[in-house]
Amino acid sequence: MAGTYTKLYYHIVFSTKIRQRFITESIEEELHKYISGIIRGIEGSCIEINGMPDHVHILAILPPKIAISDALRTIKANSSKWLHETNLTLSKFAWQDGYSAFTVSASQVELVRQYIRDQKAHHAERDFKAELLSLLEKHEVEYDERYI
Repeated sequence: MAGTYTKLYYHIVFSTKIRQRFITESIEEELHKYISGIIRGIEGSCIEINGMPDHVHILAILPPKIAISDALRTIKANSSKWLHETNLTLSKFAWQDGYSAFTVSASQVELVRQYIRDQKAHHAERDFKAELLSLLEKHEVEYDERYI
């Protein structure tokens, strides 16, 4: 086969440093748009993005030529820099080290999209730690709870 054909969906989750509630309603929409633009800039496509004041969920298609770690470093560094430059009250904003990323089958894309859209409702019932532990267990990812 002469060509390379991929469509790699990722459900990505990362939080603010020490889970501080930096992502207020006043900046949330613009931050999500900016992150979507960063993803386009690395030749990916943001399918869905949403979150809470202390974390973000993204469903994206990322190109195979960029490692997921490189993609996340680019997304987090550029969005943090943008927040610092556009909002002086967020001078202490930072993303937490690390991230969670799960591959998503094409048959599950709509379910994941809906899950991400419903973040506000999910978090009326459980906190970020419980949500993350549930995702890690569902995807059979080994983890050290000291770093959750």
